[in-house]
Amino acid sequence: MDLDEFLYNLHYDIDRIKPPDLEIDWDDAPLPYKLYQDRPIIQLSSDIPHSFEELDSALTLENMSAFLWYVYGLAQFSEDTMNLARSRRFAPSGGGLYPNELYLYLKIEDLAEGIYHYDVAHHRLVLLREGNFDAYLNYALGGRCELSGCFGAALISTMFWKNFFKYNNFAYRLQGLDAGALIGQLSEVSKRFGYSHHVCFQFLDRVANHLLGLDEPEESVYAIVPLAKSEVVWSNEGNDSKSNGLITTLPKLDSNHFVRSEKVLDYSMLVKMNEASMMESMETTNWVREDEKGKGEGEGLLIWLPTPEQRDVDFSEACLNRYSPEMDFTLEKITQQQLAVLLKEATKISESGIKIYGCFYNVEEVPHGAYRYDPSSHTLRLIQPGDMRVHLQSAMTMHNVNLYQVPLCFHLVGVSDPHKKGLRFRGYRIQQMEAGMMMQRLLLASSALGLGGHPLLGFDVASADDIYRLEHESCLIQIPIGPYQPRPWLKGRLI
Repeated sequence: MDLDEFLYNLHYDIDRIKPPDLEIDWDDAPLPYKLYQDRPIIQLSSDIPHSFEELDSALTLENMSAFLWYVYGLAQFSEDTMNLARSRRFAPSGGGLYPNELYLYLKIEDLAEGIYHYDVAHHRLVLLREGNFDAYLNYALGGRCELSGCFGAALISTMFWKNFFKYNNFAYRLQGLDAGALIGQLSEVSKRFGYSHHVCFQFLDRVANHLLGLDEPEESVYAIVPLAKSEVVWSNEGNDSKSNGLITTLPKLDSNHFVRSEKVLDYSMLVKMNEASMMESMETTNWVREDEKGKGEGEGLLIWLPTPEQRDVDFSEACLNRYSPEMDFTLEKITQQQLAVLLKEATKISESGIKIYGCFYNVEEVPHGAYRYDPSSHTLRLIQPGDMRVHLQSAMTMHNVNLYQVPLCFHLVGVSDPHKKGLRFRGYRIQQMEAGMMMQRLLLASSALGLGGHPLLGFDVASADDIYRLEHESCLIQIPIGPYQPRPWLKGRLI
């Protein structure tokens, strides 16, 4: 199967990319976190403030401990009436498998300058390389960022086996969305700490992987996020960096870590996709996004949404209370103000190429129907009137959510063939991460309103596209949002 066909089937016909006799060996499942062995460790404080009002932006190890926990730490442990136990983090992950890892380049007080891995399981830092790597990372980014003005950078990677073992080749779609959710959480937490950041999807992959000591068939960097106390100095003009220009200046790292799985199956298609997405040169790094138009968006009913009211929201509580309902959604009236808040929060980052559509039912002064949201005018344009719940429910391939009880069903939409734009196959990966970032903003906003949201990929994409009469765009993910009645369970904070 060639790569173009693989991406098409990944989106529209997933049965063609998975073996029909797939059996999951849960007894040999990998850990949801990477454990390094025989490396220096720095234990982080477990005394985490439960409110951001108690935090400041000082670059201390104590503050970095809180920062990392809110970004990707183990937040809660729960057990339900089926005796299903699970731990969760603030960013969601398909199946709770967390294929992404978080690395840090740090230059802060009480800590040696260098490259670290965030050990989620033990809430600690693992030192991988000691030293100043401003020039090295700046080279990897094509000279576009002045790292000397930053206190460090976050590097988000993907370990392919961590969710391939369950989802097979479908894991490739999940990994980009999961990485985007983590980046979205990192972005929101950075703002609360008063840190400036810039998300970079274009960089020299092999240079970044070599810096972290990653084994490329197993793991690869998906994004680099420089962090600064003041504004991150970023330029769209760079230089023609090449992968082979700097790697030899750093010795190879011994990547001795524990995965737990004794038998790792062949995931060669994911490796091929990753290799095809890599950038060997920063000479051409522009991805031109075309503003594709959906059919029927021009003449339908136009609804001007109210300006969202200023709200006193405790961000830490919004993180802790984020909930993914399944059969526990309950249909209640949604106000126009609530809908306005959700849409405004989801689209507040303007450079994203992702759009937001939705099927709404039982919303105050919004007739039932399918809509497209225009963030520039803060308006809804009706595409198709009527109750769409029967169409949405029939299009579900996994009936784990009762959409008849859901007032708001959002779809994040992007161009249907991003890999055919300037960045080729990397364009697809970027699109998935941008969708994941918007998804996380939407989930946090819903939690702050006391609503639940459940990201779904188990739906027929072509049917969803038909609802919105899309031609050159497609639905990337479906997110039902609404009130819920929590299921009986025991849960507790881990810090």
